[in-house]
Amino acid sequence: MWKFLLKIAIIRYSFVIFIFTGENMIKVIAPMAGITDSNFALKVIPYGFDVFTLGGYNTDYKTVIAGEKILKRGRSEFIIPLEELYSYIENEINIIKNRHPEIKISVNLRATSPDSIIAISKINNLDIIEINAHCRQKEFLDIGCGQNMLNDLNNLNDFVSEVVKKVKSNQKVSVKVRANVKNVDNLIVAKEIENSGADYIHIDAMKPGVPNADFNLIKEISNETDIFIIGNNSIIDIESGKRMIDAGASGISIARALIDGKLNFDISKI
Repeated sequence: MWKFLLKIAIIRYSFVIFIFTGENMIKVIAPMAGITDSNFALKVIPYGFDVFTLGGYNTDYKTVIAGEKILKRGRSEFIIPLEELYSYIENEINIIKNRHPEIKISVNLRATSPDSIIAISKINNLDIIEINAHCRQKEFLDIGCGQNMLNDLNNLNDFVSEVVKKVKSNQKVSVKVRANVKNVDNLIVAKEIENSGADYIHIDAMKPGVPNADFNLIKEISNETDIFIIGNNSIIDIESGKRMIDAGASGISIARALIDGKLNFDISKI
């Protein structure tokens, strides 16, 4: 019912999204491997973001090896020894919270099983645990993580459900997914993530051959589920941010438009 009211309200009053969703529209700094650390956070949070995402981090032996292979072929990666990962993330969070205590911290994690993610969730002041079902590098696909998780819905549900059950009561769980993966039904994935108990679905709404996000997909998922949607992909100005919200996303995330540590538009106008 609230989504029906929301659609009517958006037509007349763009700000009414704050009333019916049960949670304010949020503006998120999306994870970028090798980039989104505490130093980057302190540069970009003042532009008006609500959530900063650390990572993505590799949390078990297989994902660390995959990350090292990716780094060797020239892509950015965070390579943190497993025995140091917990304290490293904890320190990163503390650096950010000391300067911006109001900001929510999410950490994007790659894993081949829920256990290593659950271990990281015990860190103090960590607000959101984000499961990475998004990365498409062959090294991650070969070990069954990243977007490969979308090919086995039973495993995806079990994985997310286990994390949801084991995180602290004051934490939320997000799942970042890539849209329009071959032979994957986007809507079924979204429903499975909702059924698993996750609080957010963070959708990279890319569509091959199209220069902007797949707004029709965001609209479809919004119409067919009640999960909080964070819309990502090609948000490069106020107009594209508004289009994402108008399509049905409850929040937006920005990555590449921030890659230089600067933002060239006012997100308060979205």
